Amino acid sequence: MEAFMDIIDFLAPADAVTDVRAPDKARLLRDLARRAAAALDLPEHTIAEALLKREEVGSTGMGDGIALPHARIAGVKKPFGMLARLRQAIEFDAVDGKPVNLVFLLLVPATAQGEPLIALACAARALRNPEVLARLRAAAGAAELHAAITSVGTR
Repeated sequence: MEAFMDIIDFLAPADAVTDVRAPDKARLLRDLARRAAAALDLPEHTIAEALLKREEVGSTGMGDGIALPHARIAGVKKPFGMLARLRQAIEFDAVDGKPVNLVFLLLVPATAQGEPLIALACAARALRNPEVLARLRAAAGAAELHAAITSVGTR
């Protein structure tokens, strides 16, 4: 297991999406679960249930319009990320009470030990970087969105 990771290690260009529409947090998480299930060839309901159950523990809304929903999923072999920029910000019960328009979904193996925490810390660090955030919000499309978050090393 690597002691360090970069976002590029678990976020493929195809898994960065813009103009995502969702009326609320639950439907957004179900939509992201559907997209992740297709990418990972896993049951959509398994991913959606795990994400919604994790949100019951406490919101993954980090503040500044960012959320980092995450879950351990049986069948996931290595950390998997998906970055979504919403067309319109939605209520996410974030720590600062502000609506969310940038969401980084992270799915990790159910049995992994340290790797999930490393991946989570890596994504959180990138999303707390003001330069990265500005570039994510200004990105013209999915390719620019991916480039914005992967261009700044997080090691």
